[in-house]
Amino acid sequence: MSVVTNTTTIGAIDAPSRRNTELLLLAFAVIIPVFAYLNVGLALDGEVPTGMLGYGLGVALLAGVGHLVVRKFARYADPLLLPLSTLLNGLGLVLIWRLDQSPRLDNIPAAATKQLMFSAIGVAFFAAVLILLKDHRILQRYTYISMAVAMFLLVLPMFFPARFGARIWITIPGFGTLQPGEFAKIIIAIFFSGYLMVKRDALALASRRFMGLYLPRGRDLGPILVVWAVSILILVFETDLGTSLLFFGMFVVMLYVATERTSWIVFGLLMSAAGAVSVATFQPHVQQRVTAWLDPFEGYGKIAASEQIAKSLMAFGSGGTLGTGLGQGNSDLIGFAANSDFILATVGEELGLAGVMAVLLIYGLIVERGIRTALAARDPFGKLLAIGLSGAFAIQVFVVAGGVMGLIPLTGMTMPFLAAGGSSVLANWALIGVLIRISDTARRPAPAPAPSPDAEMTQVVRP
Repeated sequence: MSVVTNTTTIGAIDAPSRRNTELLLLAFAVIIPVFAYLNVGLALDGEVPTGMLGYGLGVALLAGVGHLVVRKFARYADPLLLPLSTLLNGLGLVLIWRLDQSPRLDNIPAAATKQLMFSAIGVAFFAAVLILLKDHRILQRYTYISMAVAMFLLVLPMFFPARFGARIWITIPGFGTLQPGEFAKIIIAIFFSGYLMVKRDALALASRRFMGLYLPRGRDLGPILVVWAVSILILVFETDLGTSLLFFGMFVVMLYVATERTSWIVFGLLMSAAGAVSVATFQPHVQQRVTAWLDPFEGYGKIAASEQIAKSLMAFGSGGTLGTGLGQGNSDLIGFAANSDFILATVGEELGLAGVMAVLLIYGLIVERGIRTALAARDPFGKLLAIGLSGAFAIQVFVVAGGVMGLIPLTGMTMPFLAAGGSSVLANWALIGVLIRISDTARRPAPAPAPSPDAEMTQVVRP
């Protein structure tokens, strides 16, 4: 009789990291903006632009650095978030450079080179988040500290002079202007996630049912009343409609996800509408934006906001379905806001309805991947943080696109990654970094259990 002994080691199946897929998508995310850059140069001057090689190498370097950092420090992260963000950032650089070439904007400093520098710093922020933040659950320890920091950032612009009718910027000597609200949206999401994770059971309780809605108890209305009051104060003292909508909207979305109560959405919409209408009755800047929204052509030539919206609508109309072609539109007539608030109008005119839908689809994919990350997260804090950051990103895209298209009043915010603005690109790269960290934690396979005596199997073979 002979005995044959086989030893089997039990371990977790190594899930695919999808990093090669990400690298392939990043190649397309670099090639598409480079061809767009070439297209603009040929349309403007009839020749290949001299800076095309430098631009292509710069975008490729940023994409390569981001990919290497993800491959090293977030191996199992979602493979789409980085390529989609790189594509938007690259297209934004092309559109800003295209507007810089317009003779109508000679009196406005060129922004493309500065935006490329901020994009590089943004990727550095992205890398720092992934390298330093080993586990997103560490952020839960700083729930109330993050609230204090966010409130400080939101209040800080109140002590600086207004620009273009709103107090949303601070001035840093030797650096320029900074928009603290862009960074506050990430920090306030951390506070909301930590707070709602602890209080969600109490907030989900209902005292009575009215017209199909579960009404929350009176004492549980406190949090939403406080956040509503803060958002109204921001709107009153800083005349910042965009940050007010973003701040309050993100809280209501996270509150609904945490409690699964539709009543919070209804309360949120009613309170938001009531606050906006109340402020619009006595705040001239808000009144002007509402007036410009209701009838932009009535105030054409009289109110700057009306003239901007009217020209934006004409740009969208001129673009038609397929657009006039990159470099062949007249959206630069909008003026100084052409490369910031109204850069989507350039997309609408030169790339048409097809281009606008493609850009919005890219934004939608980023939000979808963020929500998918929230669904895959294994801890409630990670779920709430991912849904909060995705919701903030989606709300910002909605309020900017809605304002430019005349769907809602102008907010003064910038289109993420696409528009000129250092604060916006830095904050949004950091936001993508946090989402990738949560995604990596969610997708990472569980460690293999230690081998047990049962793992050794002995088979007796008889002659």
